[in-house]
Amino acid sequence: MASQRAVRLSLKKPTHAVCVVGVETFVDVRSDVPKGAKTFRVSGSSGVHIFIVYDPTRVTVPTDKDHWPLDTTVDLTLSVDTASKALDDLKVKVSYFGQSEDHALGCSELYLTGVDISLDVDTARKGKAKRSQGDKKTWRWGPAGYGAILLVNCDRDDLRSRGLDLENSQLTSLEDLKDMSPMVLTCDGPDKLFDSHKLVLNVPFSDSKRVGVFCARGGNSLSHYKQVLGPQHLSYEVERQPGEQKINFFVEGLTFPNSDFSGLVSLSVSLVDMGTPPEVPIFTDTVAFRMAPWIMTPNTQPPLELYVCSVIDAHGSNEKFLKDMSDLVSKAKCKLIICPWVENRNDRWIQDEMEFGYVEAPHKSFPVVFDSPRDRGLKEFSYNRILGPDFGYVTQEIPFAGASGLDSFGNLDVSPPVTVGGKEYPLGRILIGSSFPKTGGRRMAKVVRDFLQAQQVQAPVELYSDWLSVGHVDEFLTFVPTSDQKGFRLLLASPSACLKLFQEKKEEGHGKAVQFDGLEEKVKRSINELLADRSLRSDSLYVQKCIDWNRQVLKRELGLTERDIVDIPQLFYLRGPHAEAFFPDMWGSWAQQVGQVAATSRAVISSAADKQVNMVVLGKYLGIPKPYGPIINGRCCLEEKVRSLLEPLGLHCVFIDDYLSYHKLLGEIHCGTNVRRQPFSFKWWHMVP
Repeated sequence: MASQRAVRLSLKKPTHAVCVVGVETFVDVRSDVPKGAKTFRVSGSSGVHIFIVYDPTRVTVPTDKDHWPLDTTVDLTLSVDTASKALDDLKVKVSYFGQSEDHALGCSELYLTGVDISLDVDTARKGKAKRSQGDKKTWRWGPAGYGAILLVNCDRDDLRSRGLDLENSQLTSLEDLKDMSPMVLTCDGPDKLFDSHKLVLNVPFSDSKRVGVFCARGGNSLSHYKQVLGPQHLSYEVERQPGEQKINFFVEGLTFPNSDFSGLVSLSVSLVDMGTPPEVPIFTDTVAFRMAPWIMTPNTQPPLELYVCSVIDAHGSNEKFLKDMSDLVSKAKCKLIICPWVENRNDRWIQDEMEFGYVEAPHKSFPVVFDSPRDRGLKEFSYNRILGPDFGYVTQEIPFAGASGLDSFGNLDVSPPVTVGGKEYPLGRILIGSSFPKTGGRRMAKVVRDFLQAQQVQAPVELYSDWLSVGHVDEFLTFVPTSDQKGFRLLLASPSACLKLFQEKKEEGHGKAVQFDGLEEKVKRSINELLADRSLRSDSLYVQKCIDWNRQVLKRELGLTERDIVDIPQLFYLRGPHAEAFFPDMWGSWAQQVGQVAATSRAVISSAADKQVNMVVLGKYLGIPKPYGPIINGRCCLEEKVRSLLEPLGLHCVFIDDYLSYHKLLGEIHCGTNVRRQPFSFKWWHMVP
């Protein structure tokens, strides 16, 4: 139990004190004693627990266990179990004795009033605020951990209101209370006690901009709920009504963890004695919360919704592509959401614009879209169309500068759950592209990197992507789910695998088969010509070295072995210092920066062909850009190779023509789609970062 202030006894007059239920009160029995006193004896009302605290190595227990020596090694503490019904209804008497223990030399009287004061939250993480006798001031990670959790109230439950719910100091919807964490103040005691004492809720100044507290007075009217703590209110004198024993509060998070905020906040209540100035807090109870982090979901999580844009180009609309996406989501049993042209302004690169994640507390979870700093044609879409009831929104603004290509969220991915050298990452690890191992070069903006790092639960790994024209990690890697014990595979672009495949086909007598067969606008090049192109071979081998550097980082940081990696055939060529894919990327290569029209094209320099690895993963169904590889025995040899690598893993490869609407503008299927996925079943607070 916590220690309370000392109560000093007097021989001349009774002493009056308040005793908080469950909290020990120290009683000073030595400051005012009769002359010649050697021992003391204590008696009290049935509702008072009396404790004699002593050092057994220095004090001999009295034979009658009654008369204790007035020694500095002997102390008296008291506690009560229940609140009093009236003032001073509990009594403690301390009698003092000299050499003779038959007659007392004097006595002191202490009148106690029991009061039950406790601030309680969902410390046990069960979804409800319950009385806790444990440590409420600290927060612990892990399956045996404890401490309450706050959701950042970043959705908009009332569509008639403006902004996020957290921006409103007044409640706009009763549904908003469900996004908040419960907190209960127990304040049981005689009503007359509160004529001379008050209860004050406090939030530290440093936490006041991080948390908001609403006081609930019942009823179904918004007027019954008012914000009492927050950015404009550091303290609140509780308005206790006569006979009131419990007061309910609702607590909301206002900011996500970040470089200047660990995620921890605290609230406290103090019982303040107003009897004599200055006012003195005689008891304080403190509770701790941690802000729920924003969590990304990897490709291995089941898909819920696929987002894609409707656009119009010189050749017409992407209606055929939308139909192919509709067929794909039907197979995967998820929902298709089409962003109309009027809302995307012909900006089709929806993967670059946003990333879906979620937040979770024991009482509730909801999705949160992370809006990238990219800000092109789609810049208002996530705020205007996705933000809503139980769908949150967060963004990070880059100060003093605009966004670079690496700030687009094609440069943001997350691995499935992994274990690395005994260290578990049950929610996977975030992957971002950077200029490593070079000095200088391009990096994702610091404010975005800091935000991702501060969430703590998906420790980011920086990869080397600055060798690419666009510089996004999904240009050379992706993850797919598998039905075996591992549960996933990492797919890596591989120029070496492609050159090997073409060499095999040449040796089989198919050297005259041509790349881009079936594309009228492309110059056809045979396998023989591709293999004889020293420049293309040299460029691709350079790229292989860059990918191999990342391969080693990924193996080390994700605990992978070669068995966990699948090499997907892909050629690259260099334009200046950067590389681009030679043909449709079957998983994730996009070159998107500043093309013909900012909202339409994805890069300054065009690539020679599609990028085959830029696939969309919907469960076991993979929507893969059609690579238009050499036709051998009536089949595309690149498609056949990819099928042979992935279909034995239980995956279904669906090759989709995205050439006109996406590839010619230097993007692919993954660039032009975005998937919201099912949250993890694992509870983030059970892990230890």
